Amino acid sequence: MWLSGVKGTNKSDIINNIYYIPLKMRVRYQSVTACALLVLVVVAAEIAELCISANSTTLLHPPCLERERQALMKFKASLNDSSNMLSSWHGDDCCRWKGIGCDNVTGHVVMLDLTTPYVKCRRSEAQIEYTSEEHDYEESLSSECDPFIDQLKATNVNSSLLELEYLTHLDLSGNHFCWSPIPMFIGSMHRLRYLSLADAGFGGGIPSNLGNLTNLHFLDLSWNEFSPDSNINWISQLPLLEHLDMSFIYTWFQVNINLTITAPNLQFLSLAHNGFSVSNLDALQNMTSLVHLDLGGNNLTSIPSWFGNFKKLEYLDLSWCYLHGPIPNAFQNATSIEFLDLSENNFDSLPSWNKLDGRICIDFQKLGVLSHLDLSSNYLNGPIIGEKSWPLFIPEMWYLNLSHNQISGSLPEHIGHIMPSLGSLILGNNLINGSIPKSLCQLDYLSVLDLSKNSLSGKIPNCWKDNKEWGQINLSFNKLSGAVPSSFGSLSTLLWLHLNNNNFHGKFLASVRNLTQLLIMDLGENQLSGTIPSWSANTFSSLQILRLRQNRLSGSIPSQICELSSLQILDLSRNNLNGSIPWCIGNLRGMTLEAPALSPTSPVAQAPTLPPTSPVAEAPNLNGSILFAEGPNLSPDSSIAASPAPPPVDWQTEDVIEVVKGRELDYIRILKLVVHMDLSENNLVGSIPKGITLLDGLHTLNLSNNHLIGKIPNMIGDMRSLESFDVSSNQLSGTIPSGMSALTSLSQLNLSHNNFSGPIPTGNQFLTFNPSSYASNPYLCGSPLPNKCGYLHEDHGSSEFEDEDSNLDKLEKWLFYFVIAIGFATGFWGVIGTLWFKKTWRHIYFRWVEDLADTIYVTTAIKKAKLKKWMMMRNRVVV
Repeated sequence: MWLSGVKGTNKSDIINNIYYIPLKMRVRYQSVTACALLVLVVVAAEIAELCISANSTTLLHPPCLERERQALMKFKASLNDSSNMLSSWHGDDCCRWKGIGCDNVTGHVVMLDLTTPYVKCRRSEAQIEYTSEEHDYEESLSSECDPFIDQLKATNVNSSLLELEYLTHLDLSGNHFCWSPIPMFIGSMHRLRYLSLADAGFGGGIPSNLGNLTNLHFLDLSWNEFSPDSNINWISQLPLLEHLDMSFIYTWFQVNINLTITAPNLQFLSLAHNGFSVSNLDALQNMTSLVHLDLGGNNLTSIPSWFGNFKKLEYLDLSWCYLHGPIPNAFQNATSIEFLDLSENNFDSLPSWNKLDGRICIDFQKLGVLSHLDLSSNYLNGPIIGEKSWPLFIPEMWYLNLSHNQISGSLPEHIGHIMPSLGSLILGNNLINGSIPKSLCQLDYLSVLDLSKNSLSGKIPNCWKDNKEWGQINLSFNKLSGAVPSSFGSLSTLLWLHLNNNNFHGKFLASVRNLTQLLIMDLGENQLSGTIPSWSANTFSSLQILRLRQNRLSGSIPSQICELSSLQILDLSRNNLNGSIPWCIGNLRGMTLEAPALSPTSPVAQAPTLPPTSPVAEAPNLNGSILFAEGPNLSPDSSIAASPAPPPVDWQTEDVIEVVKGRELDYIRILKLVVHMDLSENNLVGSIPKGITLLDGLHTLNLSNNHLIGKIPNMIGDMRSLESFDVSSNQLSGTIPSGMSALTSLSQLNLSHNNFSGPIPTGNQFLTFNPSSYASNPYLCGSPLPNKCGYLHEDHGSSEFEDEDSNLDKLEKWLFYFVIAIGFATGFWGVIGTLWFKKTWRHIYFRWVEDLADTIYVTTAIKKAKLKKWMMMRNRVVV
């Protein structure tokens, strides 16, 4: 046996060990099995608990109280629910209805949330904290964010809500109650902790008994239109408030108030854009819990020194507050501020604690967490200077707006390294000179770069990185030269490109065709040469504005331009273009009344949720001295937690200049509504395409100073939106179509220096034009010209096709002569042809002719002889 081979080992010990090992294993196995079973029991219990809690509102909660269900049905009956928001409101258990929340123990309705999807899309993080729903950012890009869908309407709030005695949460925001006043009974719903009536179409006075809702933690009455005599002192009776939003409640009124708030735990306060005249802000002095404070759009006399006591304050908006003088020292100790907006005021300098050697600098080290700074539209002046002893080291800064000031000097070369998280840099409308730093090229989050209306010179660096964040580049109105950098063509997400009014030269940038999301391309007022590329619909499917005026472009207008069906502004004026206007020009559907307008809620056109990021062109200029100090040499790829860049600016901040009615007009807020075509001052030939009359949404059409011939298309009367029409200094002829009198919006007309003839149409807008509109057309007649027509011309507006009628008369005349010729030929050859082919007929015919001739001759001779004899006999009688 194999045991005998084991030396020095007792056989009995070996056998004992053989039996001992399985015994230990069995004991250990039983222990492991017991532990595993225990774990499974615990896990099962946890899963069961989760399932029970998840379904407690649907399975285990007590049934809805019939009295409260009936109250909700009465409330529903009072609403106009055209969008079926309340389609789930049926059945016996109202706790399962959408927007209804019930107490899990008593079954009482404790929540009524009928917020529209549009309002949910725009909720801030501060509002989301007080709701039970999780915020889905993707929802903000969905079709449900349309403000005019999924909205309840009613003439008032039905009093049946009083039956909901245990209601703690009431949200009717985003609906429309036809400017009716807030019902008084809401002030008696004492259990309310959350009340939101924002943007709900309420008007009239604000009931003062809202001060009885002493349990309120959240109150939002913003975006309504209450009467200016409403008293809001009742706010002082709400000691538990944590969130108070009373912004945009007094539209277009100046209201004097004494602000009184006694809520020590208040964290969110917005009284923005009410026109309040607040002489004393001391009521806020003890609000040390404030995190968000928005007093913008009111009339504040000054900023008190105790503003620095807000140690928790992260968001501060004091824009449009008529503040003046230096920026107060109060901000020196507000080191927790992340968002600071002091724009649209009259500040003329920065605080004295930043002065160095007579200059003023910004020591942002004291505000180290500041990520959003807006000082635009003030009166700040002075140079941007590098100063090593005052480092500008703010890696968190992602939005910087110093536009519409009088800041001078050049940009620091290292500005991109100092602020690697920068998402928006807006320095337009200043006096900044020098070149564009290369360090701006490689920023990972830069979305908006606006250096327009400065004195920048030199070439644009050709190192731009496609960071998938680009929205806008505006370098217009500078002194930049050289070629447009080819690296611009790699910025695949770019929406707005403004390079107009510089000195760029060279041929048209070929790589620009890669900017497939472009909405505006403005390269006007430069020295670009070459031909216009043949872009297809796949290249710029969304391009709305193409502005290439006042360059040196040559060649013809490519017919492929007709494929840019979204174009609303096409300006190719003041170039060297030749050839004819493309016959397909009528395919530009963006210039028709059927063109889809830009939706303000679309991802492209939507403004950021933060305050507007771009200045208004009409805003006043700024002044004070800004010092950018040199700091450590940070690499762009430094490991820094950067805030995401803001969304691209909206259409209301875009700026395009167009020459309309002989004047330069700067379109800003209404830019997306402008429809304009200008092909003037070129060398275009041929006639005006008839298809151009299909552009019935066109507001201005300028074809002047070319070599166009032919007539004005008769169907021009279909262009009902036309306000300005200029075809002066061409070689056009014919009559002025009488259908033009149907253009009732036409306010500017220039037909001068052509060869038009005939009477000027009468009626409607033609009664308002002066003689200069028809100058140098010697064959025109009628009012307002001194030369009157030679006949009474009545224009009944029924002959829109005078040229066609003239052509019809000519055709009838030719048909008349043609019929005569056919008749003559038929008759002539009917006789001659028969005699030619019929010999016997020919002999008979000629014999008959000879006989006829003989008969005529004999008859004539006899008559002649008789006449002679008669005359001789008469003479004899006389003798």
